[in-house]
Amino acid sequence: MNEWADDLWTVASMYYMQGETMEVIAKHLGTSRSTVSRLLKQARDTGLVRISLAQPSGARTGLGTSLSRIFGVRTTIVPVRSGTTEVHRLDQVARIAGQLITDLVDDDVSIGVAWGTTLEAITMHLIPKEAHGVKIIQMNGAANPAASGIPYTGAIMTRIAQAFQGEVMHFPVPAFFDDPRTKEAMWRERSVQTVLAAQSLLDVAVFGLGSVQASVPSHVYSSGYLTEAEMHQLLSWGVVGDVNTVFLKADGGYADIPFNDRASGMTPQQLQRIPRRICVVAGQSKARSLLAALRARVATDLVVDDETARAVLDLM
Repeated sequence: MNEWADDLWTVASMYYMQGETMEVIAKHLGTSRSTVSRLLKQARDTGLVRISLAQPSGARTGLGTSLSRIFGVRTTIVPVRSGTTEVHRLDQVARIAGQLITDLVDDDVSIGVAWGTTLEAITMHLIPKEAHGVKIIQMNGAANPAASGIPYTGAIMTRIAQAFQGEVMHFPVPAFFDDPRTKEAMWRERSVQTVLAAQSLLDVAVFGLGSVQASVPSHVYSSGYLTEAEMHQLLSWGVVGDVNTVFLKADGGYADIPFNDRASGMTPQQLQRIPRRICVVAGQSKARSLLAALRARVATDLVVDDETARAVLDLM
């Protein structure tokens, strides 16, 4: 190892394995406490140090247990200090989700990704991991009347691929077609069928939730995907949010929403065929959307902040 790698290993070993303080480590290396702190952060960011928590055995109580019991999901509650900003809340939830996703990645795993504000945040906290044969599959189209969506979705997909040495499969279709018949015709194209076939074989799916009233605006509602008239129409149908750009009512219903005939994303029914489905949510303003998604049974795993989890239970 070079000198930098030696120092990184020494700092991580002394702090995490031997229980030494930063002051003791700084004195041992003949450096400053701030340098030790920076090296510890680098050790976490590069994956040299990975921190995990083991769920205590025995009976569990609290928010996570309630959501797990009612909806049959593995629930990770992220405690976030009260009074913080919604951006910070999302970052804290994304940090925990990034660690969970990293743990699930193994050789030859196929990961479905639904782009959005939450996924963008998660990609900032993935821990680099050596793996082989990983495939990153886009689960919903991203083009809209004003933009191709490729730079935005491409950046998300690329960061995931770089973390796990994976291969990306893009889905170059609109998020919403203007006419359902155009979608039907497009779905017959061989290039599109290749992506649809890959989606049907996913091992893991990762997605956030869109909400018509989120404090941190959902990308699909703030970036030219819907006109004002279309938004009013969705509200008139009782839409509270979306998963994978498929719109949901408060009771989890989606099949009788005409707009979904134009959507390119995988439906809740299609998502249910994927063995592990990780839903990541931050912010009380997404509580109604989350409750709808849980009622639609789209997730096997839920990562959510404590205030949002409490808001969901209050809604019920």
